[in-house]
Amino acid sequence: MTDVLTLAQRHASRQRRIAATAMAAALREWRLLDADDLRSSWSVVGPRLVAVLSAGQLAAATGATEYVDAAAEAQGAEPDTTDAVNAAAFAGVAADGRRLDTLMLRSLITTRQAIGQGATPDQALRVGRGLLATIVRSEVADAGRGAVGAGMAARRTIQGYIRVVQPPACGRCVILAGTEWGWNKGFQRHPKCDCIHLPATLIARNQGRRGSISADRFSPTTRPGDGARAFTDPRAYFNSLPRREQDRIFTADGARAIREGADMAQIVNARRGMTTATAYGRRLLATTEGTTRRGYFYRQERARTEARTGIRFARDRIEARRGLPSFELRTPRLMPEEIYRIASNRDEAIDLLRRFGYLT
Repeated sequence: MTDVLTLAQRHASRQRRIAATAMAAALREWRLLDADDLRSSWSVVGPRLVAVLSAGQLAAATGATEYVDAAAEAQGAEPDTTDAVNAAAFAGVAADGRRLDTLMLRSLITTRQAIGQGATPDQALRVGRGLLATIVRSEVADAGRGAVGAGMAARRTIQGYIRVVQPPACGRCVILAGTEWGWNKGFQRHPKCDCIHLPATLIARNQGRRGSISADRFSPTTRPGDGARAFTDPRAYFNSLPRREQDRIFTADGARAIREGADMAQIVNARRGMTTATAYGRRLLATTEGTTRRGYFYRQERARTEARTGIRFARDRIEARRGLPSFELRTPRLMPEEIYRIASNRDEAIDLLRRFGYLT
């Protein structure tokens, strides 16, 4: 049986390949942008970029169920197939809930701003290109992590997750390597973050194995050599770096302090915030994806309301002309992190993940 860290390493490598493929495809589309006519060329390039990113998100989210089940099995638990992750729910929307076309527009706006500040067209396009690459890489990775998070929530044997770090990593990620989080804790990340979940089972926790990983010394992936490496211990990661890299990531003084035994968590500030929207008089993470008349969430909520009230709503304009009432969606679609935050228990979290289309 494949050990759980190897499974995580393979999953992380797959996710990075998907992100790299999506990023390369997006940059090919970007080259079609005409610096002398940004507005007109964007009308063609923009939708194509959205399609590329959506496809990358879908690819990254696909396979989350299999990964979570394989990790559980490697830790001695039986696979749970009661709920499968709906990969499509994690595609077509940004991690902060905004529409992808709005998000992609940032790269165009940045390009135009650079021109307005005196940059040449080529220089401005390079600036926009860099932002585009960051957006695509980050959003694809977030879709994969969101899908794994939903898969973990649906499997009661999963107690939580261990954060797995792969090089290159920033200091904020390094100090979180190997930390264990509850199944309903959102994944702290930054643009270009490659860290992933390693699902940890209740069985492994009860046996004191923390998901079958107690230290990086048990993993051959931390040794120098060919192939990707995965780390679950900050000190092991730090020690694997040449001194020049240690100084670059943690600053010369910080790296020196760490080498002398200082606590990395005291050297690096790892806290980050998230963008939220206002709904129900509160700050919540929500999305408009799937809420149009043809959207998955809209149709699901319409069917749910029909079952509750016994009223049949119009599916199209023809039925509306025949007198059937139109359905008005008034419920914002919550993001998975928000569901974990507001759910009072696991049953409620699973019900909400189903309701908002993240589980089928």
